[in-house]
Amino acid sequence: MPNCSDDVLAFHDDEVTLPQAQRNAMKDRRNANRDRLKDHLNRDGKPMPYVFVKQGSYAMLTMVQDPDNDYDIDDGVYFTQASLKRKDGTEMSPTEVKQMVCTALQDDRFETKPQVKRSCVRIYYQGGYHVDMPVYRIRTSDGQYELADDNGWTVSRAADVEDWFDQENEKSPDRNNGWQFRRLVRCLKKFARSRKEWKDQIASGFIITKLAADWYVPNKDREDLALRDTIRKIYNRLCVSPQVYHPITNNLEITKGPADSTTTFLRDKLRQALVDLAVLDSVTCTRKQALAAWDKVFGTDYFSKRLDVLAAKSAPPLPNRAGAETLLRPAAVASGLTFPNRPVVPNKPAGFA
Repeated sequence: MPNCSDDVLAFHDDEVTLPQAQRNAMKDRRNANRDRLKDHLNRDGKPMPYVFVKQGSYAMLTMVQDPDNDYDIDDGVYFTQASLKRKDGTEMSPTEVKQMVCTALQDDRFETKPQVKRSCVRIYYQGGYHVDMPVYRIRTSDGQYELADDNGWTVSRAADVEDWFDQENEKSPDRNNGWQFRRLVRCLKKFARSRKEWKDQIASGFIITKLAADWYVPNKDREDLALRDTIRKIYNRLCVSPQVYHPITNNLEITKGPADSTTTFLRDKLRQALVDLAVLDSVTCTRKQALAAWDKVFGTDYFSKRLDVLAAKSAPPLPNRAGAETLLRPAAVASGLTFPNRPVVPNKPAGFA
């Protein structure tokens, strides 16, 4: 089996993980939203946030490149329960609190105004991506976090998911470049986004992350084998059941029952990926065939191009034309030199000088 570990790592670095400049731009916009919210709430005499907590793939550093800039940044805002009061002292409803946050986030520079959604306030940006700001209250009685959604105040442990992910990442056999588990999560999410027509049909990034955590197969020396073996394990698991559960909240299903269409769709696409990669098991599989198989998996030509690039790098350099012509000239004899016409008898004793 050809070793494509370096190729999978290169694909991750070049085509999967977000460039640092893009991460910095997202961070700047996140901070601008936080500042705008605090300034406008303070201006209007409204309750002030207790804390902000980044969430989701943004917090776990598992966001992946998207040609349509379809990025979802989650940044939770938390208020104390005691602060969320109406003028008459009664408690504000979840809808009122979300609307308060949405109003404070308004800015004339937004082409599309922030909007209240089922479980967050969404801020839209030109270029395709958006920031989701879930709104929470910290319950006075026990410090539990409650999310403002259309069902009321719902206990939520979203802030604990980042800690859970960091613990899962400890399974990685390496300690560089984000660590292997995080890299494979990114690659699996990139696979799920590799065809535009899949986006609305395939499982969410959070579901994929949970499946990866449950069925990750570490491999210190072979990134390609770690990815392939993890794909196989996830596929086998989804053949048993398409249901997936929250990593923190007990018995909370994050899919939609035993007939969930998104994980079923993911299962079918993973099966095709394994079919495409089956050529790797052939004793006659060439590096060219192996790279073509990975191209099929990710819907790209990146891997096959690596074959051409590496071949060019390994080719011997062409000789310098001027140097080559010099080597082909007849040897020149220096003027003033004479050569003896008989043997020369040395005038020193034999042995080492």
